[in-house]
Amino acid sequence: MPELPEVHNFKKYFDAAATGQKIAELVVHDDKIIRNMPGPAFADACRGRTIIDSLRRGKYLFANLDNGEAILLHFGMTGDLNLYQQPEDKGRFERFAFHFTDGNVLGFEDPRKFARVLYLKDRDAYIAEVKLGPDALDLRQDYFFEKLAGRKTTLKGILLNQSVVAGLGNLYVDEICYRCNIHPAARVNEMSDDAKKAVYDQIMAVMRYATENAPYYHDYPENWFWHTWRKEGQPDPVTGGEVKIVKVAGRTTYYVEGKQTLPSATD
Repeated sequence: MPELPEVHNFKKYFDAAATGQKIAELVVHDDKIIRNMPGPAFADACRGRTIIDSLRRGKYLFANLDNGEAILLHFGMTGDLNLYQQPEDKGRFERFAFHFTDGNVLGFEDPRKFARVLYLKDRDAYIAEVKLGPDALDLRQDYFFEKLAGRKTTLKGILLNQSVVAGLGNLYVDEICYRCNIHPAARVNEMSDDAKKAVYDQIMAVMRYATENAPYYHDYPENWFWHTWRKEGQPDPVTGGEVKIVKVAGRTTYYVEGKQTLPSATD
């Protein structure tokens, strides 16, 4: 599933394609991914509206409209965007499309239909309703330490909690734990302040690197993060320790035996 860096890339694409564009028509082919109203109602709500800009918060992308309302685009496992002009360039799995007054079409594709699209009367109220935490790129160290204080959950569990920090998912959390030499199953209340600071620093470092390099989640480069170490049974290229798999916070989790340890609570 696309995580913060991949949705950052979607935002760049969406902004270039849609900012300032007036929606002449919204054509719905399959309304399964439109979760809070029927397809015809969604089309009616969007028709004639101009897309002012967009907001990305973690894995969520909000298209802001000229009437103060918004469209939420949550891409799921296979959601994608496709800008085109000619009908023959329409994607095979297009579920709906913005037809702009300048003749361009922006299609939303989703082969597996796991995306979630909502029309929102009040974007900020929705963010509060789902308890979406601060975007990982905006994460403050004092806030992060406060949220970790006294928690007995695993480190991976709290990093995946979107109400604590928005945008981190399974792959990037494994990478952060790997870089910090901390086992993903480490209990937060048993971590030292130095260990927590290391985690915070790596959240910022990984997210900044990933957004600056704009990965496309269907086609990561060969040297991208987990391709270099996250392979079960193989030796870690740094320490030679064996890469193993366990379940942590209900998710398949990779770690390196001997490298990633369960820390003590001493600084």
